[in-house]
Amino acid sequence: MTSALYPTFARADLAFERGEGIRLFTVEGEEYLDFASGIAVVSVGHSHPHLVEALTDQARRLWHVSNLWEIPEQSKLGDRLTEATFADVCFFTNSGAEAVETAIKTARRYHYVNGAPERYRLITFEGAFHGRTLATIAAGGQQKYLEGFGPKVDGFDQVPFGDLDAVKAAIGSETAGILIEPVQGEGGIRVAPNAFMRALRELCDEHGLLMILDEVQSGVGRTGKLFAHEWSGVTPDIMAVAKGIGGGFPVGVCLATNDAVKGMAPGIHGTTFGGNPLAMAVGNAVLDIVLEPDFLEHVRDAGLRFRQGLARIADTYPDIVEEIRGEGLMIGIKCKVPSKDLIAALRAEHVLTVGAGENVVRLVPPLIIEPADIDLALERMDAACAALSSGVGARDGEAAQ
Repeated sequence: MTSALYPTFARADLAFERGEGIRLFTVEGEEYLDFASGIAVVSVGHSHPHLVEALTDQARRLWHVSNLWEIPEQSKLGDRLTEATFADVCFFTNSGAEAVETAIKTARRYHYVNGAPERYRLITFEGAFHGRTLATIAAGGQQKYLEGFGPKVDGFDQVPFGDLDAVKAAIGSETAGILIEPVQGEGGIRVAPNAFMRALRELCDEHGLLMILDEVQSGVGRTGKLFAHEWSGVTPDIMAVAKGIGGGFPVGVCLATNDAVKGMAPGIHGTTFGGNPLAMAVGNAVLDIVLEPDFLEHVRDAGLRFRQGLARIADTYPDIVEEIRGEGLMIGIKCKVPSKDLIAALRAEHVLTVGAGENVVRLVPPLIIEPADIDLALERMDAACAALSSGVGARDGEAAQ
């Protein structure tokens, strides 16, 4: 039967009917450990009772009114996010790409109202992923996403990730700011060194640039801090957030300082659905959990336990695993075999993962994962590597004959 859907996804032959915590259950009743989390989205687990209650309570009362009117839950979530971060103000969207678009427009308008409209270009980094809109694929700069969509949107200068000299060389009279993911997710769980992040902040201060962070994937507790940039101690001017802030409901937000948003006057930017009552109810419920006193410590402890177990697996199967990388519960397995082979082997063991650049398997489980869940996942990962290793050994033996 021909599908009525766009042929843009290479879907696995799996369909799930319900989820609970870190587990998903297929329509046939099979159970899987979810270490993909809807691509780092399901931050507090599937069907968390607090989120379910918040959403259903709001749904009984009011779904949508638009930003023509005050939305009390939006103001509440905005206050909580600014109190917990560097920011003074925020703009709610429906997705990470929209949050990054808002950040780009905010940076350009900042220089425009400061009398420098020629300063519109952003320095970005090779391997980055900032979304699927025409502007955000241009910001990411990856040819596979740009091909076939006409001329690349102007205004983005890519340099190698972590190369400070290249950043310095790219700064010119038209440069408005620097846009970076503190941890590249799609790019292969590549962590920007703390010293590099601090050096970027210094360059921005020196040249009058805005430091813009894309924490769509690394934010909301994913690395063991509320936001990944906190590990380096830098303070950005603008930050895009999404994924985990909605716990599975479509929510995005652009956070900024008062100075950075001076060009964003009424009518300059807008959204129909962004900040709607349903999304805000869920976002507030997520923060109720993530801002609990011991939550981030739990994420750090869980991440350490997981990485230690993965290090043992890497030592046992050096023919399969090249490197374990990442921070908190944003972890990557760089493979010596095709990463798709390890993803398939893990799926056979009922562990769901997602690929990333540089031949990496991405592990981004719900942040509420418990030690017993980690240990069970490690057992299954060991079995998957063993099965794959025996296959590699057999192929090597055949090749030697």
